[in-house]
Formats: sequence, C-alpha cells, structure tokens
Amino acid sequence: MIVVGLTGGIGSGKTTVAKQFKALGIPVYIADDEAKKLMRKSKIIKRKLIQLFGEEVYVNDELNKPFIANIIFNDKSYLEKMNAIIHPRVAKHFLKWTLKQKAPYVIKEVAILFENGGDKACDFVITVTANRETRIERLLKRDNTTIEKIEAIMKNQWSDDQKIERSHFVIHNTTLQSIKNQVAKIHENLLTR
Repeated sequence: MIVVGLTGGIGSGKTTVAKQFKALGIPVYIADDEAKKLMRKSKIIKRKLIQLFGEEVYVNDELNKPFIANIIFNDKSYLEKMNAIIHPRVAKHFLKWTLKQKAPYVIKEVAILFENGGDKACDFVITVTANRETRIERLLKRDNTTIEKIEAIMKNQWSDDQKIERSHFVIHNTTLQSIKNQVAKIHENLLTR
C-alpha cells in the first residue's frame, strides 16, 4: 500500500485538501482525530497521561484540553513526553487501518509529520501552504483563540520552506478551485506510480 503523508502548518488547509482526496475515493486517515479518540478510549494512554500530567488531565472521563495546553504552552518538554506516549500508538493504529483499505494509495494527514519523523514511513509527502496572514485570520475565526497562542503553535512547527524542501508535492492554498486542480494533478501522478 502506498502511503502519502499530507502535512502543512496550522491553518494551511490540510482538511480542505484531505476532503478533495476523499471525493476522489482515496481513504484519508486524520492522525489528530485518531489520537484524540485513543486519548479518550485507551486505558494505557490514559494511565500514562495521568502519570505525566496528574489526575486533572481528565475531567468526567474527558481530556482536559485547556489544562494540557497550559502546561505544554509553558514547558515544551511536556509536549515531547506526551507525543512519545501517543505517537507510537497512533502509528500502530494507522498500520491496522491501512490493511483494511482497498485503494491505490492512502493519505495520512499529520500536522507535525516532519517534526515527529513520520515522513520516513511515507512513500510520498504533500505539503499544503498558505500565506501566514490568511492562516492567522482563519484560525482566529475557527478556533476562537488568540494571535499569541497561534504564534506559539507555529513556532513549534517547521517552516513551510523546511517542509517543501523534503516534500514530493506542494499544494498552494489560494482558492478552492485551485486546490481541486492541484489535487487532481497529484492524484493522476500517484496513480502512475
């Protein structure tokens, strides 16, 4: 099975691109969504997160995101420790998922694909880019957050230039029609591999 990593900075439009691949019948695995499910359901992950952050990490059996965000925001080492708990289990879940797919290739959408070394497990990588101001504007509307929090997240992600340098394909997010055209070209290219 050909695995195509899909990545891009926060607010770049990865979800929009993923939807275009789905529309072409390509299975898409959204790693962040699966990680959130595993953090809710996996007893092993829950136990390890409680050991790392304390009992307050879960409230009424739900992940206490503001509590975690506050800790990670103030000490980046906690982000690395949390990722070390979650990422191996998401990778294992992804492998099981791929075995069930019947398609010429699958898309694995991961925000921090390069940052966590996930690109090494991909046959090809697509990076989605968008201009910084557009991304910030989009995130302010979507996530009801602050510019400071957005910039803190951006600081923890590789720059577009770093990602582009190691990608096989780049999608420049300007308009929906442009995205559709770029996805169609990449799709045709991947079908010939």
